[in-house]
Amino acid sequence: MAEYELLLPKMGESVAEATIIKWNRQPGDAVKEDDEIVQIATDKVDSDVPSPVKGILKRQLCKENDVVRVGEVIAIIETAQVISSSDPSDSIEEAPDEEVYADEFVADEIPGIDYLNTVAKDIGDQTDDSAGSEFYSPLIRSIAAEERISLEELNKIKGTGLQDRVTKQDLLDYISFRNGASNSVVSASEKHALVEEPKLEQKISQSKPVSLSGGDEIIEMDRMRRLIAEHMVMSKQISPHVNSFVEVDVTNLVHWRDKIKASFQSTHGEKVTFTPIFVQVVAKAIVDFPMINVSVNGTQIIKKKNINIGMATALPSGNLIVPVIKNADQLSLPGLAKSVNDLANRARANKLRPDDVQDGTFTITNIGSFGNTMGTPIINQPQVAVIAFGVIKKKPAVIETNFGDMIGIRHIMILSLAYDHRVVDGALGGMFVKRVADYLENWDSELKV
Repeated sequence: MAEYELLLPKMGESVAEATIIKWNRQPGDAVKEDDEIVQIATDKVDSDVPSPVKGILKRQLCKENDVVRVGEVIAIIETAQVISSSDPSDSIEEAPDEEVYADEFVADEIPGIDYLNTVAKDIGDQTDDSAGSEFYSPLIRSIAAEERISLEELNKIKGTGLQDRVTKQDLLDYISFRNGASNSVVSASEKHALVEEPKLEQKISQSKPVSLSGGDEIIEMDRMRRLIAEHMVMSKQISPHVNSFVEVDVTNLVHWRDKIKASFQSTHGEKVTFTPIFVQVVAKAIVDFPMINVSVNGTQIIKKKNINIGMATALPSGNLIVPVIKNADQLSLPGLAKSVNDLANRARANKLRPDDVQDGTFTITNIGSFGNTMGTPIINQPQVAVIAFGVIKKKPAVIETNFGDMIGIRHIMILSLAYDHRVVDGALGGMFVKRVADYLENWDSELKV
């Protein structure tokens, strides 16, 4: 019998660690290839680690709620096959240069190494049993040492990870904020976004008590719902939300889709819903108005090079997740349909990878799929705008012709744009949502795909 070492696989370029949520197999259980051994969670998504071999689960090397680095051995599988233990270089990509442990630095190559080692030691003296934001991974300790961030300062950073732990992105955001703030006036809302403030449970407990009756049921928020709640509250605290609405006639688009959807699926093997069409027209409008595709860092406006469209997706659990279509402006409609369907299906099956929900620059939500006429969505930080597409309804409308006005039955939809008034004024927000409407109204009914 041979022993196979199951490693925590790489889950994305920016993901260095994950938390063990639940073991699906126990020691002594038989496992087949692709059987889901353990459930893991990163800051963004939950996923499963499958077994690459057939055998018996011999040992679990991590407990539930343990934080494990990518490439570490998490379990031993006994197999009849002679298989060498998996190599991190085979199952994961090489870690980026910046993700270097502090103890791997060469003293002669780094100025001020004594200070760095002191800071790293101060932070590293914490045990792995520390809870919540008081636990710091080796990567966090390494970055903190390089940036001369003391343990006291690190403890003040607001963590967005599991159990409020500080993630790599939290620390990088704080560093960027700190460096930018040295020469600028920083608002209270910007400080609150990065520096630790009362936890969600504390905020709830400080609110007015809720009266309960004998038949009321108390439901504890799950991990994802807590993250959503904190993210939404944070967004409203940071961004002054403004909303603009446009009514759009999508009759040509509806008739075109009805005409081509059967041939589209036959040719491309994908169903064409309205969502990829919405993504395409939004990407085109962003090209026309690139200042809607920005983020805010203190008094700096970061204009994004890539157009990465997030699409809000409802999960069977009732929660919400926003997978991201990268470089949406460079994809054809068939390519967008494939990406949309793939991300939506994997989201509902809990198969998204951490990279699938990162780096979005603009978000859309199709509330029309729930029969909603319009809505006022909350901005997905650190973005500055989100657009909601309402339900398409047949309505009587005035049709202007060369021979005069007439009344006809048209397919009407309402667009709702929410934007951050710190950097997006009414003119830009209004012109942007109107441009999206124009692209939809003037859809080419003879378009071949």
